[in-house]
Amino acid sequence: MNPYAKKQLNAYNQNEKSLQDDLVLQYMPAVRAMAFRLKERLPPSVDVNDLISIGLEEMIKLSRRYDKEQNDSFWGFGKKRVYGSMLDYLRSLDVMSRANRRLFKTIEKEIEIYYNANGIEPNEEELAKILNEDIEKIRDARNASMIAITLPIDEQISLFEESSTEAIVEQDQLLEVISKIISTFKEREQLIIQLYYFEELNLKEISEILDISESRISQIHKKLLTKIREALNDG
Repeated sequence: MNPYAKKQLNAYNQNEKSLQDDLVLQYMPAVRAMAFRLKERLPPSVDVNDLISIGLEEMIKLSRRYDKEQNDSFWGFGKKRVYGSMLDYLRSLDVMSRANRRLFKTIEKEIEIYYNANGIEPNEEELAKILNEDIEKIRDARNASMIAITLPIDEQISLFEESSTEAIVEQDQLLEVISKIISTFKEREQLIIQLYYFEELNLKEISEILDISESRISQIHKKLLTKIREALNDG
């Protein structure tokens, strides 16, 4: 390559990189907003700055692959991938150990009993007393659960019921089972699932929209997961 052509190529490459960097800078506030929104659904143990860092790293990669001739909106092209990178980070934390899963199932049962008797969920201190368990273990299990329920429903079921769902997951039938079960829910309950999983609202926001307590919304979510597990175990 002659010197002039090489110079032109370098200039073109620098211009392209500048345009890509501008894209990242332009949508950095959107990545931050996404991270803070996801953080609202997560326990204090997850640092929002880690989510932002993961999201920006993914957006930089996407900017290098973005073709405006194919996609007229960079954020439209990259939004799901950026959010997916944050979920991948949460998956990498591997919070759902066998011990956490076992303890959380026990916690769920006690919460159901307590809620039916009192109309609200017990706090961590009350759960520790009921279960005669160390409060830090209760807290760890509940934090792990908060992280897990930000993932798609099918992944949650796989986390909690690995053995019973393995065959169904392999046959790609789990989502169909979930869809059928959700269709049996009352319209209001289906709306709650829609707002939480697809609109990505947190429990407080759903509570304000529908004028239902956060405890009740939490119970409906647990009802869904319980029904799915029962259906899979019967299948």
